[in-house]
Amino acid sequence: MPGKVEKCRICGNPELKLFLPLGTMALANSFIKREDLGKPEPKFPLNAVFCEACGLVQLDYVVPPEVLFSHYVYFSSTSETLRRHFAAYAHEIHDGFTAPGSLVVEVASNDGVLLKNLVGKNVKILGVEPATNIAEVARKAGVPTLNEFFSLQTAKRIAKEYGKASAITGNNVFAHVGDLHDFVEGLRALLAPGGAVLIEVPYLADFYRKKEFDTIYHEHLAVYSLKPLIRLFGMHGMQIFDVKAEPVQGGSIRFYAQLAGGPRKVSPRVAEFLEEEEKLGLHGLKAYEGFSRDVAAMKSRLVSMLGGMRREGKRIAAYGAAAKGNTLLNYFQIGPETIEYCVDRNPAKVGFLTPGMHIPVVGVERLAEDKPDYLLILAWNLAEEIMSQQAEYKNAGGKFIIPIPEPRIV
Repeated sequence: MPGKVEKCRICGNPELKLFLPLGTMALANSFIKREDLGKPEPKFPLNAVFCEACGLVQLDYVVPPEVLFSHYVYFSSTSETLRRHFAAYAHEIHDGFTAPGSLVVEVASNDGVLLKNLVGKNVKILGVEPATNIAEVARKAGVPTLNEFFSLQTAKRIAKEYGKASAITGNNVFAHVGDLHDFVEGLRALLAPGGAVLIEVPYLADFYRKKEFDTIYHEHLAVYSLKPLIRLFGMHGMQIFDVKAEPVQGGSIRFYAQLAGGPRKVSPRVAEFLEEEEKLGLHGLKAYEGFSRDVAAMKSRLVSMLGGMRREGKRIAAYGAAAKGNTLLNYFQIGPETIEYCVDRNPAKVGFLTPGMHIPVVGVERLAEDKPDYLLILAWNLAEEIMSQQAEYKNAGGKFIIPIPEPRIV
């Protein structure tokens, strides 16, 4: 439910431990028009807490999903890296989890970046996407798409109209889900006997190792390790039978679930991931207290670095008006006095100001015209792709700053 979280969203434990208070922030994807600068900007608490009972890292406040997702500015197809990733992912789903004529459903299917790879592959496909503007883009790409939020009620209606699914996938959505139990129950209701659920989420181990604090924003209600996921799915008669690491989004896992008693044996990788989580200390509070200290040190170093550059008369721009970048800018209090503008390839963001800090967002072509001395890569998960695309900027003497996990100049 929206509002203050009083207990763990998986196990119901009321004793949640605060470890990273990020304060009150504007929504990370709520870009504003210049003419609206004088108007009040909605802001909400943003604090990370830990449940010692089940190991879930989560936010202590939930913004209503209608506020966050009914109109959205994140399009997966903007990134070449993600297009390649989802093409390979679709191939795995088709070859490993479908038969001719079977149904594949993607929850939060965005602009159809995954499902359009299955068009014409002798399977039925259906996307479920709550953002009206993005659902329309997917339909135009040939992907049948329901414009609504996924829930148990939605799942039952899909099963009645389309039949049950041999494969259900959800990518970078599970962290957005408020009512986890209703969502997983919906997966169970829609899944055909012998079918599989494939879910991809940013992984807590990568978050911890790489100090990816900026992946915390109001849309991301939790950062998952495998342990609480096994508990959650087990509560709903489902079994996680496999898991593997994926490099996207700063480090993710793709986990695979089936109905309890399903045909697939549990992979040894499940135990291996749990063992590694235990070694890292991810199932206890101490690790997160250290994480919070590391983030404070990172803030001090980056702010000092940028301040020194400005005092030397250097000009700094940013690349990628990403949600994670807006968390970083707002928590570190880095605004237009330091960053002149932020370039982005997404036309839905160009011409607006970043939430909270109000840095102008402009098209990527500005770099070739303007040539700032430094470019702070806020979309650091795509740093290699960005630096490759901006070889001309680098050859002209421009330098890149990558803030995570340690501020460095490339």
